[in-house]
Order: sequence, then structure tokens, then C-alpha cells
Amino acid sequence: MDGSTNELQQLQAKIAKLQSELSDYQLQVSELEKAKLQLQQTLKLTEEKLHATLDGTGLCLWEQDIPSGILTMYNQEWGALLGYTLEERPAHIDSWKSHLHPEDKDWVIKAFYDHVEGKENVYRAVHRMIHKDGSVSWVSDRGRIIEFTQNGQPKRIMGTHTDITQEKRYEQELARLAHYDPLTNLLNRNALKNHYQKNFKHPQAKGALIFIDLDGFKGINDKAGHRIGDLLLIHVANTISQTAKTMLDKGQHAIARIGGDEFVILTTVHQAEILTPFTQTLLQQFNHPTTIEQHKAQIGLSIGVCAFSASTTFAYAYEQADKAMYQVKQQGKHDVVFVSLL
Repeated sequence: MDGSTNELQQLQAKIAKLQSELSDYQLQVSELEKAKLQLQQTLKLTEEKLHATLDGTGLCLWEQDIPSGILTMYNQEWGALLGYTLEERPAHIDSWKSHLHPEDKDWVIKAFYDHVEGKENVYRAVHRMIHKDGSVSWVSDRGRIIEFTQNGQPKRIMGTHTDITQEKRYEQELARLAHYDPLTNLLNRNALKNHYQKNFKHPQAKGALIFIDLDGFKGINDKAGHRIGDLLLIHVANTISQTAKTMLDKGQHAIARIGGDEFVILTTVHQAEILTPFTQTLLQQFNHPTTIEQHKAQIGLSIGVCAFSASTTFAYAYEQADKAMYQVKQQGKHDVVFVSLL
């Protein structure tokens, strides 16, 4: 009996000890679960703050497993950047490559692999991508290798992808305003001069500068108002552009609005047998009144044409065409005078 009692007491003691240890373990598990829950809540809050911050900037965090090519986007769904669902476009580097703009594709892929292969310290590229609807998006990409395999091969790369389409459009609009007349969307004088220097620098180059001044425009502008005047200028610009496109198609040409009612055409066409019918057609198109919103406007064109060679400066060709145009003004207007420097 005594032996059995001792064994029973020892067994009870062991059970009590195990129960105490189990209770301690349960308490530790409970504490760990609480700590885990707190970490999860902290992580969720941190992710929400991160997403809110990144979403406000248009910046997206991405990571790529280099061996598999699988992409992970941390604060946006893959595909949403270009209008696709995950089912339509899997998160993979091949999908990214397939939506690079054709003109940017080769150099962007090269920039990416130059970093992966260790030729560059970082991957960076500002480039275009094709949206599902066919539109073009501008993005700024940056990335860096963050993990290598035991053999020293690149394993993971992480970076940022920022949509800068609006910034690029603003930049392009500023550039457009710097080179184009905002009313007619024709070139301005500086842009025309740049066109001259770029396209007539070859020693054998020849061309013509055609200076057009409207006859009677000021009176219409004063009488009918600036709005009708602006619409008339747009009509003249469109007429000149369309006629040049049709009749000067054998050469390159650029058209500018220089002043209030002055237009200039630069063309590689210098032959009189082409320029004469072209200028006569322009004159004929304004032989009769033009109706602008029920306002009849009768204007004429005084045209001076200067044919030149590459040795002629833009300023001198411009001056000679301008003088020819004033000669038309003095002789009765709505006509053309030719000057040749060839």
C-alpha cells in the first residue's frame, strides 16, 4: 500500500507539474497571440498609411523575383496601371515588356539588364507605356538589386514606378507654347528660324520663303470685333495649310504666323513652275468675301516670295520676301512678287 501510495503521489505531482507547465505555455501562447495581433494591427495601419501616402503621389512599389520574372506590386494591383485586370495581364516581366512603347522598348530593357548584370549601379528610366485603350502613359522607373543567391547571382530587385503622364503633358504643352502660335497652332517666328537652320544647312539646299500679309484685316477686326478677327485668322491659317499640303507635297514645308496678320511659309520647293500656281491658288481663294459666323469679310493677300540657296541667311531671305510683299502693297495689293537669290 505504501509503495502504491508513493507512486500515486509522484504521479499526481508530475500531473500537477505538467498542468502548471501547460498553464504557463497557454499563458505564453496567449501573450504571443496578443503580440501577433498587435503586430498585425500595426502592420495594417502602416500599410494603410503607406498606401495613402503613395496613392497621393502616383508612386507604386514593386519587386521582381529575377529567376522567375514574377512581379509583386505592393500598393497597387498589377495591370491597373495600364487598365488591365490580373487575369488579362499576369504580373510578370514579360507582360511589362510587351507594353513598353515601341520607340522606347529596346533601350529601356537594356537599361534594366545593364543593372541586373552589374554594368550599372541602379536601374532608372523615364519612358512611355501603352495603355489598354491605346493611349500613351509616361512613367519614371527606378530599381536596385536587394538580394543575391549563394552563388552571387541577382535574385530580387525592388523599385518604384511613378506615373508622370500629367507632368509630361504639362511639359509638352509648355514646349508647344514656346514654339507654336496659340491661336492658329502654326509655328512662331523662333520655331520657323530653327526649322530654317535645321533643314537648309546642306550646301546644296535650296528653298523659298513666302511672306503673306493680309489686306484689309485691321478694318474687319475693328468693325466686327476681335472674336471674328481671330476666327478669320484661323480660317486663313487652315486655308494656307491645306493648300500647301496639296500643292507643295513634293517638298517639305513649315508654316508660321509671325505677327497679327502675317504668315510665312518655308519650303524646299524653289521652282517657279510650282510656286506660281501655288500662290495664284491662294489669291483665288480670297477673291471673294469669306463668311465668318454670318459676317462677310473681304480680305486680300499681299505675297512676297524669295527663292534662296543654303548660303542665304534666314534674316536675309526673310527681309527680301518682306520687301517683295511691300512692293505688292504699293502696287495695289492682292498679288504676288517673286525675288530669286539662286
